[in-house]
Amino acid sequence: MKKTRNLLISAISIALLSVPVIVHGEEATTASLHQEREFSLKPLDDKMKRFVHKSDYQFEYPDAVRGIYVTGNSAGGGKFNSLVDLIEKTELNTMVIDVKEDNGHLTFTPEEGSPYEDMAQDYIKEPEKMMEVLEEKGIYPIARIVVFKDSVLAKKRPELSFKKNGQVWVNGKGEAFVNPFQKEVWEYNIEVAKMAAKMGFQEIQFDYVRFPEGFETRDKELDYSLGDYKDSDLDDVQKRVQAVTDFVKYAREELSNYDVDVSVDIFGYAATIEEAPGIGQNFSKISENVDIISSMIYPSHWTSYFGIENPDAEPYKLVKEYAKVENKVLGALEEPPVSRPWLQDFEAPWLYSGATKQYGKVEVEAQIKALYENGINEFLLWNAGNTYTENVDYTIGLKE
Repeated sequence: MKKTRNLLISAISIALLSVPVIVHGEEATTASLHQEREFSLKPLDDKMKRFVHKSDYQFEYPDAVRGIYVTGNSAGGGKFNSLVDLIEKTELNTMVIDVKEDNGHLTFTPEEGSPYEDMAQDYIKEPEKMMEVLEEKGIYPIARIVVFKDSVLAKKRPELSFKKNGQVWVNGKGEAFVNPFQKEVWEYNIEVAKMAAKMGFQEIQFDYVRFPEGFETRDKELDYSLGDYKDSDLDDVQKRVQAVTDFVKYAREELSNYDVDVSVDIFGYAATIEEAPGIGQNFSKISENVDIISSMIYPSHWTSYFGIENPDAEPYKLVKEYAKVENKVLGALEEPPVSRPWLQDFEAPWLYSGATKQYGKVEVEAQIKALYENGINEFLLWNAGNTYTENVDYTIGLKE
């Protein structure tokens, strides 16, 4: 099992080493339905799950995943070759590639007649060729699927979203969400995940596994279905937590015969509190139902929670303090997932009235070193434009 192998690596490394916020997807560049089609995607009956689906590609799980985020546009365009070159020349070994992006579009065109056909933007025109290159180069492929932030599905099927005054509700950025209480939304996204698994991706990474930010302040003014949670005795906060947790558990069960690992991106601050009441994320409960947990711990996205006045300017200290908290939380679980945080490789001009703190080799290496020193050996780098710092030593903490 990929997870078991990686946990062993982490345990060995810990011995050797002696040991609010915005989510990264909202910084990503986004791509924008007609023809009505109903989606009623029912999961296969358990009795029909006789075989484990394995792709024809051969990928080996790396010694430890060290990866970069890649948009569909980059994966299917001229930038792909330069990103492959970056990985070949460094200690990086993984690409997290958008399969369903922030607006809700698929980044490739599914087979003709698919209910997802109208939801696609043909960024990756030759997915088979892309996978062949990744296989040849030994680059581990992870499929990123944005779940509940989905303007495309919300506008096509308003009854699956949140509405205000009869119209699909959007946040301040004009983004719409679909409803985590609706199991049809779950099925819709799991079918995308199954397509990704059949394409050859070795891991399904779910992002935006949550309600909209600040939902607790507007839930009474929005019109939406509670689905199967309508008659629950839980309070509103716990209903949201239960729905999000149930989706993750359901996803893992549905993908159990596809030979893929399941990971979830989560707010970093969720590890520091019992649960995030508005968005429905409980760090421990989600972690219990995934193979990998990927906290978004960009220094620029923190307040002075750890007593650091300007976390963006102190990446090493911020990541070190966060890692201590996460290790404690995951250490309390009977079967903790692999920890693989998202790190910052971008600038945050919104924090500064003057010159912006630049992120380069020193800042990226500082975050990686802080992880290694705390026994966390895997990481992913986020840059919305897929332009990554050059000459970084991605194993700096392991060599000392």
